[in-house]
Amino acid sequence: MPYADVILPLPLPGTFTYALPSAWEDRVRVGMRVLVPLGKSKHYIAIVVALHDHKPDFDCKEIQEVLDEAPILLPHQLTLWRWMSDYYMAPFGDVMTAALPGGLKTVGKYRPKKESYVRLADPYRSPEGLNIAKNMLLRAQRQQEVFETYLRLAHTGEAENENDHEVTKEELLNEAHTNMPMLKNLIDRGILETYDKEVGRLNTGAVAGPLQSVKALSPAQQQAYDAIHQQFNEKQVVLLHGVTSSGKTEIYLHLIEETLKAGKQVLYLLPEIALTVQMMTRLQRVLGHQLGIYHSKYSDAERVEIWKKQLSDEPYSVILGARSALFLPFRNLGLVIIDEEHETSFKQQDPAPRYHARSSAIMLAHEVGAKVLLGTATPSMESYYNAQTGKYGLVTLSERYQGIELPEIEVVDVKDLRHRKMMTGAFSPQLLTAIRKTLAEGNQVILFQNRRGFAPMIECRVCGWTPKCQNCDVSLTLHKRLNLLVCHYCGTTYRVPDVCPNCGSTELSGRGYGTEKIEDQIRDLFPEARVARMDLDTTRSRHAYSRLINDFSSGRTNLLIGTQMVTKGLDFERVKVVGILDADAMLNQPDFRAYEHAFTMMSQVAGRAGRKGSRGKVFLQTKNPDLPVIHQVVSHDFPAFYHDQMEERSYFHYPPFYHLIDVYLRHPKEPVVEQAARELGAQLRQWFGARVLGPDKPVVGRVRTLSIRKIVLKLENGIDRRKVREYLHYAQTTMGKDPRYGALQIFFDVDP
Repeated sequence: MPYADVILPLPLPGTFTYALPSAWEDRVRVGMRVLVPLGKSKHYIAIVVALHDHKPDFDCKEIQEVLDEAPILLPHQLTLWRWMSDYYMAPFGDVMTAALPGGLKTVGKYRPKKESYVRLADPYRSPEGLNIAKNMLLRAQRQQEVFETYLRLAHTGEAENENDHEVTKEELLNEAHTNMPMLKNLIDRGILETYDKEVGRLNTGAVAGPLQSVKALSPAQQQAYDAIHQQFNEKQVVLLHGVTSSGKTEIYLHLIEETLKAGKQVLYLLPEIALTVQMMTRLQRVLGHQLGIYHSKYSDAERVEIWKKQLSDEPYSVILGARSALFLPFRNLGLVIIDEEHETSFKQQDPAPRYHARSSAIMLAHEVGAKVLLGTATPSMESYYNAQTGKYGLVTLSERYQGIELPEIEVVDVKDLRHRKMMTGAFSPQLLTAIRKTLAEGNQVILFQNRRGFAPMIECRVCGWTPKCQNCDVSLTLHKRLNLLVCHYCGTTYRVPDVCPNCGSTELSGRGYGTEKIEDQIRDLFPEARVARMDLDTTRSRHAYSRLINDFSSGRTNLLIGTQMVTKGLDFERVKVVGILDADAMLNQPDFRAYEHAFTMMSQVAGRAGRKGSRGKVFLQTKNPDLPVIHQVVSHDFPAFYHDQMEERSYFHYPPFYHLIDVYLRHPKEPVVEQAARELGAQLRQWFGARVLGPDKPVVGRVRTLSIRKIVLKLENGIDRRKVREYLHYAQTTMGKDPRYGALQIFFDVDP
């Protein structure tokens, strides 16, 4: 009797064996989905990974249904899944869960996609009717704010294009920071109405009309392009180190065009969904319907359709997406482009598998014989080290497109200015003067503050009490517009207290600056500015990214405040001034990569200035102006920064000279996790000796009611990693069998 080994979308190790009814023996192939029973009453969709005749030494249940006519998983995808499960020490089922869209893991029916939109009701679509509606809302301030937000999003009332933008309900709720009951008030009053609209799922934004040709390369770009070709003759992976605004994207487009002419496909990975907005428009002008988009903001049905299209006879030639796009099926992949390869967003943090998309994409390319191009203005230490040591090819593009100078960076000592009482909130007088001048000249400004919310915490001025999350060991962040305290780890919200529960004082005030507070202060200081904010709170909906970016690109807004989202490769022509409001918050993180991340973010956000026309100006505000890393950012001296970091990392045994594995233990009870961590640490020291650090309580020692301990393994390059993983899995299994640790969770973060 034939048998099938399958994987289930559950956090379970290994595969499960089921008997295959003889009627399906000729029909089932590796990579197909089947319905299988598990336990007494549960059923799951599983993927067949092997077919054989070896009867197991237990009674096998039978596969109940075959769900596909052809495999939905290609052989190289299965190989990649196995590698990820092994390398990142994650259950095979967790890889399946991460890789497959939800619709391929459940039995469901296709439904046409509909989206809910908001529009003005008929009586109020004239200028006179609009005035009547505004007068009706004079005594309802919150409804008035929501209505004004709708008018702004729809551009209603602008003479040149009356009501020319459709507004989704989700977009309005997100942008107005409100909820459905508030919107329903406007609907009940007959001012606004909703309507549903069926929308296509695939490539809905493809441009009409003739496609554009790829622009000719400048001499410097052509030289880099030729060098990449030459390096590809010898290396599978090439690092393109090009300064900001050097025109790396044009080089990508030429490589894409060449790959498509050879009849092969391209995977183009970006670290953030926000970046796909501008890049999508740019690529669609050249590629049209050959381009597919894939990321987590797309609905599950859309992702299923793209997956199936990639298996069809007419797949997309180019896929543009965030890290999850590497899981898509490619029948003829020839080139992988990883743009902004330094970005931490390429690393999956939670849940498992905690994979790095850069490493996984390189492994994917290796399996199918494709080339990989890593592009960035600020390479990761690991990638630059691999290029310096000859593992990767290296191509440098050191001048900006059309010879535009890199921005001038002025360091502002805020410690001295605060001492002299010259700071206005978070802003130095130099920065305020530059903002005022820039806006007056019709240009744009970006302000970078890498912390969302209104204030990082509130504090009692009398006793120093600060509110903490009940589920996590972190202070709560004040979100003024929501009038709530929010935990940025578990998402729990709390009412803002009127009095201090510790001493009864009413003197509670916010400490520090989040993007929301920066926005409020900027609106007070520059009432004429057209301000937008880009952070996690303002970009929760799928359309919010494109709305924010398009409004800023078109000049509809002229001052953009944001977190690290604004550092990631966005291209705006009229940005002349960039303000880095708090460099020290990035530099003072308890992480060996803190300086690398800070250098990267500051250099990247500085690179948004002066990309066209005159030279841009950056104001870097810090209390520590004499730090070497600050001088290296100012002088755009990446080689010096790299040299300093390599010296430190070699001395302290950090990557790229050592390989790190973080071992985490979690349990609802603090004493239990403490005891388990001590035992595990002692056991690991017997095997690995001084390579083991900890156990320690991490900076945030409790998240979602679970207490956490952390053990770090520092493993020298060349050590047998497979043997290391065997030892770690053995320790994990042994502790899991101990009755004292029934609820204990142990998991691994490889290359954290």
